[in-house]
Amino acid sequence: MVCTRKTKTLVSTCVILSGMTNIICLLYVGWVTNYMANVYVRVQEPVPGTKLEEDKGETIRIIERLDRLESVINQHIQEAPQKSEEDAAEPFTDSSLFAHWGQDLSPENRRAALKQFQYYGYNAYLSDRLPIDRPLPDLRPVGCKNLTYPDDLPQVSIVFIFVNEAFSVIQRSIYSAINRTPANLLKEIILVDDNSNNEELKEKLAQYLDDFNKRKPGFIKVVRHNKQEGLIRSRVSGWRAATAPIVALFDAHIEFNVGWAEPVLLRIKEDRRRIISPSFDNIKYDNFEIEEYPLSAQGYDWQLWCRYLNPPKSWWKLENRTAPIRTPALIGCFIVDRLYFEEIGLLDEGMDVYGGENVELGVRVWQCGGSVEVMPCSRIAHIERAHKPYTEDLALHVRRNALRMAEVWMDEFKSHVYMAWNIPQEDSGIDIGDISSRKALRKKLQCKTFRWYLVTVYPEMRTYTDIIAYGVLQNSIKTELCLDQGPDTDNIPIVYICHGMTPQSVYYTSNQQLHVGNLNPTLDDDDNRCLVDVNSRPRLIECNYAKAKRMKLYWDFNQGGPIQNKKSKRCLELLENSDNEFGYQLVLQNCSGQRWTVTNYHKNVIITT
Repeated sequence: MVCTRKTKTLVSTCVILSGMTNIICLLYVGWVTNYMANVYVRVQEPVPGTKLEEDKGETIRIIERLDRLESVINQHIQEAPQKSEEDAAEPFTDSSLFAHWGQDLSPENRRAALKQFQYYGYNAYLSDRLPIDRPLPDLRPVGCKNLTYPDDLPQVSIVFIFVNEAFSVIQRSIYSAINRTPANLLKEIILVDDNSNNEELKEKLAQYLDDFNKRKPGFIKVVRHNKQEGLIRSRVSGWRAATAPIVALFDAHIEFNVGWAEPVLLRIKEDRRRIISPSFDNIKYDNFEIEEYPLSAQGYDWQLWCRYLNPPKSWWKLENRTAPIRTPALIGCFIVDRLYFEEIGLLDEGMDVYGGENVELGVRVWQCGGSVEVMPCSRIAHIERAHKPYTEDLALHVRRNALRMAEVWMDEFKSHVYMAWNIPQEDSGIDIGDISSRKALRKKLQCKTFRWYLVTVYPEMRTYTDIIAYGVLQNSIKTELCLDQGPDTDNIPIVYICHGMTPQSVYYTSNQQLHVGNLNPTLDDDDNRCLVDVNSRPRLIECNYAKAKRMKLYWDFNQGGPIQNKKSKRCLELLENSDNEFGYQLVLQNCSGQRWTVTNYHKNVIITT
């Protein structure tokens, strides 16, 4: 799964767009980190004559943003190519693996643990030394233990997908499935090996399955791919091998908790058009401790990266923590009626690797007459890896998959996906493959519109139908520099080498506001930030706040022309400054004829004043 409980930050948007390299991305993150280290304890001098009311939660938000940035930097370090042991006397000293574990290991054992961590993305060294049948804390809501279920629940086939997984982790997934699923409900376990190249894993797994199936013939089946197909097509392979009425599709690095199966199977028995996700807890990748996650719905942003959401208000009003949570999408692992899954169109096998298929499935099910739920009484612990096994270019696959989904299911709102990825809506240059069969599926199933879905299922999602220009914003006198939001902890825009990441995303609206930075996807997120003239200085202020206070947030702009504040008549321009890293700073001054261009600009649009 590629979901997070935190808003994506800088490194997670280090994707290859318009030729940008990961080196520039790292330089940018490094610069921001250094900048924040220098300014974090500095108190900004107040602007004379201006007093901005601070939100009471601002301090908390700053701390959260710092925490997020720290975790992202750590992740980048883990994903970066490692030096050889000859080049690094102590290669483990700065690894996040040892932040909370392993201080008592010898240097030799630390090296062994780090080597496995770099390969798997989690602490396989520790996993190999933990009991295969270790107990888990029962984290279900209290009321779950008092529920009863009928005797005639349908059976389930559990499918585990893996590529180059640690053998002990696979074993623990299998044992937890067997030990915590009633024997009369578990028909079989299917392992889908997506062309692992780990010979040790193949040998150990083959011997393990031979020994197990001698005791219970045919109970564990294996599907082996001759080439790597990716998670999406691997899940479909597992579904094709399944024979039980219900199929549960999971990663092979999970552990089932007690009582996970019965509430799920009952909900599907009651209505076969329901697709169910369990509630997830985290297996920490470094020390394998179980971290309890709060009950959540599952959604996504406009790039179609999945994310956890607060449960809807309707669920809270029930005052019943065992009640199913209505959810707009899935984060990846789910349980489904085997035949209904085929009727609804399986997963889109025209998508690559993984990412976006979970969103596409959830949206499709809702629009085509089904429903998607999270079950609080069904809990699964899942390892959130420090780095992923499939591909270094995951964002490229997610981007392609997102555009494919948008073209089939999102109607006029597909523009939001193109804007989020900073891609022109015409002649994008990205081959999304043939989608005619998916469009035919939508017509055959007589599915509702995406507008219906937003209103009925995902009302928390913000829409941006007033954007007329988007992308990066460049000045004519120094085209290699772009407008940039700068550090999250500040409200001062800067110019920086153009790289196309989220902090340089600019959106110009028909009512003449300039949004800078990420377009926040849901109403629960912070407000977007607008460029504002504050005492003749460019500042980024939350748009709704600036509008309510009647600040100077409206700008005249046409492609290739100046950016002029409508009220102050000052222009946003670059001023030479040798003290700045790139020799220029952003200023508001009398217009001198400097021109700005944005990557994507819609012609013949109506601008409201």
